[in-house]
Amino acid sequence: MRKPKPVKQSKFKRYLSSFNFLGVVVGSVLVFAGFLPTLLPRGWVLQGVLSAVLFVFGYAIGMVTSHFIRKFRPNELPAGEKQQIKRYTYWILAVVYLVALILGFKWQQEVRTLVEQPPEYSLAIIGITSVTFLLAAFLLLISRSIRSLYSWLKRKINKHIPKAIAYTGAWVITVLVVVGILNGVILSGSMSLLNQAYGVKNGTTAEGIVQQTDPHLSGSSQSMIAWDTLGRQGRTFIGQVPTTAQLSSFSQAPATQPIRIYSGLESSSSIKDRANLAIADLKRAGGFDRKVIVVVTTTGTGWVDEEGVKPIEYMYNGDSAIVSMQYSYLPSSLSFLVDQQKAKDAGRELYNAVYNEVLNMPAESRPKVVVFGESLGSYGGESAFSGLAAFKATSDGAVWAGPPNFNILRKTATADRDPGSPEIRPIFQQGQNVRFAVTPADFNNPTTTWGNPKAAYLENSSDPIVWWSPSLLFHKPDWLKEPRGADVSPRTRWIPIVTFWGVSGDMVFSTGVPDGHGHKYGKMPTDAWSYVLPPDGWTQAKTDALKAELSK
Repeated sequence: MRKPKPVKQSKFKRYLSSFNFLGVVVGSVLVFAGFLPTLLPRGWVLQGVLSAVLFVFGYAIGMVTSHFIRKFRPNELPAGEKQQIKRYTYWILAVVYLVALILGFKWQQEVRTLVEQPPEYSLAIIGITSVTFLLAAFLLLISRSIRSLYSWLKRKINKHIPKAIAYTGAWVITVLVVVGILNGVILSGSMSLLNQAYGVKNGTTAEGIVQQTDPHLSGSSQSMIAWDTLGRQGRTFIGQVPTTAQLSSFSQAPATQPIRIYSGLESSSSIKDRANLAIADLKRAGGFDRKVIVVVTTTGTGWVDEEGVKPIEYMYNGDSAIVSMQYSYLPSSLSFLVDQQKAKDAGRELYNAVYNEVLNMPAESRPKVVVFGESLGSYGGESAFSGLAAFKATSDGAVWAGPPNFNILRKTATADRDPGSPEIRPIFQQGQNVRFAVTPADFNNPTTTWGNPKAAYLENSSDPIVWWSPSLLFHKPDWLKEPRGADVSPRTRWIPIVTFWGVSGDMVFSTGVPDGHGHKYGKMPTDAWSYVLPPDGWTQAKTDALKAELSK
């Protein structure tokens, strides 16, 4: 009796059947979990990218797991029964995906409300699905190409040497090729292009910014630092200095011209030389004769947050000097990964240079020396101090906004917080010198005396820069065990792998939200400075008036 011819499958069906069944299941489960909210709203593109990454991770886990299952349990189900199970499972996964997609969209609208953002259109659901499938297919294509390379090498090598050695050799060569392509071509080429692009941008000047003529400012004709070497952010920092008329209008008293000093990447060749040049220009401008010197470590691009430095200039009616320098021109999202050491070196060199000058002055005429830094700048600013004891011995205060999780002083104080205080509002040593704030009221918690010098950490509950950590991959943090912050969804859950990638995605648009949420701190530095270093006679009413003035 003649056997019936096997039914020829379409290319699409053959393609679908080539996927590892357990890989698809595990990948889909991670995608479903990825619709849970984390800290900030996700647009449809970001959600699609997150879903694709999670699917590929899950697919890899499932594929490896199924390999071991087959190895130790070789007996498989009959082909027909296996196909039926797959068919029903895929239908169930499709239905669950639709439900998760709709629920995820609803939850994102809730998060948008919490951070005061407008709702997203429901058509975003289509965009999420499109990005997910296209990117996942592309990533899987790359992974299959790598597997094909490994299989080809294995066959070729096995012709000449024993099987066990051939398999190991093929694996080693494949890894070397992939790493070589990543480092030597993709990463190196990408960084080269980014350096060129942002290097060009660093050479431009923001609209409305012009060279200053006042000798108290870097880049003036009297300055030791040329205007065209300051970089884009340096020129913006110098160009936005408040005038004596603005200061007098607020204080109702004659004001002094504030000193602003900035050394750009092109001002000198090394971090140490740029620090020394900045100090020389600070001395020239009379900075060491002022009441307060603020040492600022910039963010990655060289940016100095006006919200962090102007309060001091207004509070002291211009009797202040602010000094900073550039260590990179890459955006913070990249500097966060590649410029940590530069930020650390810049913060230490600049502060030590200022402190050593002040130390040589008569005690009765020394200015107060304080530190400000935001984001990666806070990491650099912290690096000037080997620990809390060094901070207390050598500084008059600090305000650090949005500190990354790897800041040593911040990490130590949070880990060693007093029992009963949550991670998002830690109380360290009864608030003796270091305090953490989500809102201005937190500076008075606890009610015990806040001794000098004071260090204020500003940490929004929804700031992914603050709460991201590699440990999120497999460790549940305290801030997800304890009650959530006011602007964090109660639906936020910790799930291995998923939460790590969710918070990583949140970092991409961490500043795309209103003040008081994400990585936006608004007027909070004004409140912080009013506690850390208030001039004589300063009151809460003056703080409120200054915040209103700076909002104009």
